Amino acid sequence: MSKICQITGKRAMRGNNVSHSKRRTKRVFDVNLFNKKFYYVEQDCWISLKVSAAGLRIINKVGLDAALCQAVAKGYCDWKDIKVIG
Repeated sequence: MSKICQITGKRAMRGNNVSHSKRRTKRVFDVNLFNKKFYYVEQDCWISLKVSAAGLRIINKVGLDAALCQAVAKGYCDWKDIKVIG
């Protein structure tokens, strides 16, 4: 999979390195992603998600089930993309 958060939909951005002489060269701003395991209480299983730091804060704030439902509703991930570990 590419570098996209499954909760927030954040992806890498393109921009410029700007030197002291104002010379610009292209660069990529990557997302702060983590491969995390979560215990999904509603399904009684462990799942693995590729989540950004902001996605972790959303999961802590609203809960895993609500965050997943919001992400699926917004189209950031699909239920079949969520990896069930055990």
